[in-house]
Amino acid sequence: MITLNVGCSGTVNWIQAKTNLLPRFPSGARYLIGVSGGRDSVVLLDALVDLDYRKLIVCHFDHQLRGRSSRADARFVEKLAAKYDVDLEIGSADVRAVANHRKMSIETAAREARYSFFAKMAKQRRCQTIFLAHHADDLVETFLINLFRGAGLTGLAAMREVSMRRIEDVDLTIVRPLLGVWRDEIDRYVRQHRLKFREDASNKNLAPLRNRFRRRVIPYLEKTLGRKIRPSILRAATIAAEEEAWIDSMAKRPDAKNQALSVEKLRSLPTALQRRFIITWLREQNIADIGFDVIERVRSLLDPKIAKINLPRDRHARRRGGRIFVE
Repeated sequence: MITLNVGCSGTVNWIQAKTNLLPRFPSGARYLIGVSGGRDSVVLLDALVDLDYRKLIVCHFDHQLRGRSSRADARFVEKLAAKYDVDLEIGSADVRAVANHRKMSIETAAREARYSFFAKMAKQRRCQTIFLAHHADDLVETFLINLFRGAGLTGLAAMREVSMRRIEDVDLTIVRPLLGVWRDEIDRYVRQHRLKFREDASNKNLAPLRNRFRRRVIPYLEKTLGRKIRPSILRAATIAAEEEAWIDSMAKRPDAKNQALSVEKLRSLPTALQRRFIITWLREQNIADIGFDVIERVRSLLDPKIAKINLPRDRHARRRGGRIFVE
């Protein structure tokens, strides 16, 4: 992971970024970058431009959740793109209406709508790599949220520096250069470079689960334990991500283009690899809301007595002729 060290001279040390992650993504190529207008994405945009990434396409998505403030965010990002002389794409959706219609949380609906927009831009612009501004505190919060939800290794390693996400028919490469950078380091960068950004008032709202973890749960745990826990959790998340990547490589299906799973091959695998093959396969079939219960329902099809199970959003998986397929 990169580090953002501020020395006595006030300059920012990006050596780790240049020698570790970013060299895999040459500055002369074209990339999407998600920019909300908040401090994290503004810092990422400023830093990448400073590193001579000049073919960026700023992608801003308006969730229509904050009225005039949302529209002001879009106008701010428009001016930001003009300032840095980079391309701009703006999308929008009534996320609250989508959430109500599909009976899901606002947070889930917002994430799905945002990533759908990113995938659309990736296809339209023929550019399938996007930079996102998630940082170390985001990673710690996600790790803890997923831990308390009972997630396995996949959930605990949900945020990686580089990951692939299939959205509809687009394979999107997600790059998070700031994943080893703490929020206070980002704040320091903002002050030193006198960057302007949009403050999201909803960050102070304790209704969203992530905000409660950020403002209540983590501070309480640190006070109770009498020490900072974020670095330790970051280390655990990093280890989980590395092990997850290794298991992923072990679970690559040689017949990935095949829309069905072989019952015989699946039965021959250890339980852990069965689950990994199933989650990979479900993603290939564009199944939403994949959790432990969904994976176990698919695994139940290995039982000769069970031939069909339900999947999220009125889809099904069926076993027939020694194969498992989605319908």
